[in-house]
Amino acid sequence: MRISEERFNQLPPAMTARARGAAAPKKPAAKSKQSDQDEPPPLLALTAKPAGGGKAPMQALGRLAKGEMNKTEQAYADHLELLRRAGEVLWFKFEPMRLQLAGKTTYSPDFLVQVKSGHLELHEVKGFWEDDARVKIKVAAEMFPIFKFIAIKKGGKDEAPWVIETFK
Repeated sequence: MRISEERFNQLPPAMTARARGAAAPKKPAAKSKQSDQDEPPPLLALTAKPAGGGKAPMQALGRLAKGEMNKTEQAYADHLELLRRAGEVLWFKFEPMRLQLAGKTTYSPDFLVQVKSGHLELHEVKGFWEDDARVKIKVAAEMFPIFKFIAIKKGGKDEAPWVIETFK
């Protein structure tokens, strides 16, 4: 969400300093207890969104920006490219769409893959499975039977390079 320049200039300097590329102004010296009681406490900048917008400061550690692959996804993209060169895969795209599962619930598959038969598959690449991710892919598979939903997990030392699970 963007705000007008006029509204931006009305915000307290502590909230706008980062957006202007400057350091936040220093706090004034502490007042006596008597004067602190006379005026209300200042608003905290915790309610302000980050200067760049979005959720970046609130995201979990390790979360990448939309459209960026993590190491496992990149390794799988390299694997898909090898399959494309071998003729097993005709085409693939990373994070191509978002499927609406319920009111405010969506599912964004990692890869849309067109196999040599022409069929479309949605591939979800995981290092490990959280419960909510498994539920979402199961619900999506039921709601969108036109696609084949496949979960891909990096194999361990005693396993194949990629462990595959199909959802129907």
